[in-house]
Amino acid sequence: MTLSQSDRPYPISIVGAGPGAPDLITVRGQRLLTQADVVFYTGSLVPEQMLEHCRPDVEVIDTRSLVLETWRSQLVERARAGKKVVRLQDGDPCLYGALHELMVYLLAEHLEFEIVPGVSAFQAAAAHLKTELTVPNLVQTIILTRTQGKTDVPSREDLSQLAAHQASLCLYLSAHHCAKAQAQLLDHYPADTPMALCYRLGWPDEQVIVGQLDQMTDLTRTANLTRTVLYVISPALAGSAAARSRLYSGDHAHIFRPKSQV
Repeated sequence: MTLSQSDRPYPISIVGAGPGAPDLITVRGQRLLTQADVVFYTGSLVPEQMLEHCRPDVEVIDTRSLVLETWRSQLVERARAGKKVVRLQDGDPCLYGALHELMVYLLAEHLEFEIVPGVSAFQAAAAHLKTELTVPNLVQTIILTRTQGKTDVPSREDLSQLAAHQASLCLYLSAHHCAKAQAQLLDHYPADTPMALCYRLGWPDEQVIVGQLDQMTDLTRTANLTRTVLYVISPALAGSAAARSRLYSGDHAHIFRPKSQV
């Protein structure tokens, strides 16, 4: 019998925990936590309640104060000892998750691993705001990006250039540089473009503040926020009752609804 990817056992699973709410982890991610012998997680980004899915005897290693070289060697040591290891990451591992350097190391060590996606903060934000970020005839593109900080951003991805598209723009890891980001965005977006400031989505102390783009810096500073902030800038936040997808339009035929039925 050939096992599917979801059934195949891997010594190491890199699991997206979602933005914070313990029940927003995927079913597969939760199952892997119940099977784990060891869980590596960053306690400042993943709530401890997520570990309630684990067995009482699970070994838990909080990596928030460790450098990569320290905890990744511990991870490999335990995997080679035959233990089932989960690396639990906030949001989705493939978005700003420091995933690349871990994968390169595991591949060099000839260790197999799997990646289990998670709900990202931008998805949780849209759900909280009861907003579709791709509204027909208004905006059909979502840009996920960050400002220049300690981690370099390629010049071709400069925020002022991305803003020219006036798409739904989700800005991660940028609270420290919100004034610069606001100025760059205002080069192209109208000042009254709707903006949502989202802090620690899914956590008990979450805050979601809705305003407009030219208020972004003032709202951030008034709330005294310096980290764990996602900004959503989009005309979709204003919405339009007249907007409608063609998919379910009565005059639109497709393979499941032939022209003879329209």
